[in-house]
Amino acid sequence: MMIPVRCFTCGNVVGEHWEEFKTRARDGDEDPGEVLDDLGVERHCCRRMLVSHRDLVDVVSPYQ
Repeated sequence: MMIPVRCFTCGNVVGEHWEEFKTRARDGDEDPGEVLDDLGVERHCCRRMLVSHRDLVDVVSPYQ
């Protein structure tokens, strides 16, 4: 659904990085690893939260 606010494993805040990560890495031409380095997301558990997230809000919202 929506990006979680905190990492499930360590509890660091990852939700604040989602919009910039999405515009730069998913919609842009930049390497996701470099974008995460620029954003300061260093832990592997936090990086997987952003890399593996699938935004489904637009898909589910018509059914609510």
